[in-house]
Amino acid sequence: METIIIIICFGLAWGSFLNVVIYRLPLRMSLFKPSSSCPHCNEKIKFYDNIPVLSFLLLRGKCRHCKGRITLRYPLVELLTAVCFLLLYSQYSLSFFFFASCLFACALIALGFIDFYHQILPDEITLPGLLLALIYSLFRTDLNLRQALIGAVAGAGFLLFIYGAYYLLRKKEGLGLGDVTMMLLVGAYLGWRQAFFTLILASFVGALVGIFFIFCKKKDFQYSLPFGTFLAPTAFAALLWGERIINAYLSLFKNLNP
Repeated sequence: METIIIIICFGLAWGSFLNVVIYRLPLRMSLFKPSSSCPHCNEKIKFYDNIPVLSFLLLRGKCRHCKGRITLRYPLVELLTAVCFLLLYSQYSLSFFFFASCLFACALIALGFIDFYHQILPDEITLPGLLLALIYSLFRTDLNLRQALIGAVAGAGFLLFIYGAYYLLRKKEGLGLGDVTMMLLVGAYLGWRQAFFTLILASFVGALVGIFFIFCKKKDFQYSLPFGTFLAPTAFAALLWGERIINAYLSLFKNLNP
């Protein structure tokens, strides 16, 4: 029980840092200076008003000084990070893969939210993440460097092909190159099978959401959705359950053969 409490606190703390990344990185601000302040009145936030989730609840979602509303994104990211860490712990215990996967999950959360709010996927996250994933593959037993490189090339290459084909047909971008670099990271960490699983699942979920916006929100067929926002949660799902789902799916065809 003590371990679970520590992991929850660890996840909440990392979630608090991810909120800084999500807010500041697209604005090209330093992640460490200046200290946190209210976006409405610029008043410095005291440490006791910056406790993950708890401060938001005690302040009722408002700044202590100007009563400006604090976005719900802050506790959401903190809770989401803690939940992701707990799910990873339930699957991998306190192994080296657990800690590496926590970093991978943090990258996915930051990328997903940044893409949702700004429609960009910063190279400052994807490219260092790719390098770390390739280095980490040297120490893994389930995925070697060659397989990590194949995963990166396969995942990103497929999206790059879609990008090029759409541009040739429509003379405009159908998706951003940030999605391609994000798939370099995802493919390098997950391998080619789970990279394709991520792409298929993200495309399916994105299509459902797109249909909802077109028919329920009266958007036209040119309405664009940030694909990275779908890649992030589906890549995490692939990390936890992708291999089992793929094997279960393939076993259906084996059972059909006489």
